[in-house]
Amino acid sequence: MFTGIIEDIGIITGINKMSGKWELSVKTNITPFDIREGDSISVNGVCLTATKTSKGVFSADASLETLNRTTLKDAKVSQRVNIERAMEAGGRFGGHLVTGHIDAIGTITDIKKAGDSMQFSIEVSADISRYFVQKGSVAIDGISLTVNEQHGNTFIVNIIPYTASRTTIGEKKLRDKVNIETDIIGKYIESFLARDRRKKIDLDLLSDHGFVKGDR
Repeated sequence: MFTGIIEDIGIITGINKMSGKWELSVKTNITPFDIREGDSISVNGVCLTATKTSKGVFSADASLETLNRTTLKDAKVSQRVNIERAMEAGGRFGGHLVTGHIDAIGTITDIKKAGDSMQFSIEVSADISRYFVQKGSVAIDGISLTVNEQHGNTFIVNIIPYTASRTTIGEKKLRDKVNIETDIIGKYIESFLARDRRKKIDLDLLSDHGFVKGDR
């Protein structure tokens, strides 16, 4: 589990394209002893497992499934990426619940100034847009952000200068693709409601929920 608070901007130093997976090597300023083999680590919002660590560089495998569903399939050597280690139990929780499981790839359709900040409009597919609510949470390339507005399949986020300087989002341009993870709470609520709709309404169900009492 992650928080969406980016710890470092790493640099992809190597991509080994094997059959069935790609091995990514990433240089990071995070203390080498703080990333160990087997650790979960978020790379541009994608949860990967560190398979090797050496002198400030870790390697992680991305399966074909991961490549097909994320922007990692377009990764290039020397590309800068957002890095976050998995949250430790008892650690401070500064963003929101982020799993590192990408729901969709979004497209940046507009970037404009909003005072000292930048306002990004991002388009997603219709089946994903239902998970966005005004002032709700979203992770973009692993960054925990707040949805300011939503219009159809497009949502808008505000990027303050601090976030732009500490993550890769300040480097993005129109039509760039980004990894999107919606708020997991909304998906759980949808799942629970769907299960309730499938239940047969009978006296037992009504009794269980307090609508009928006494002998039946």
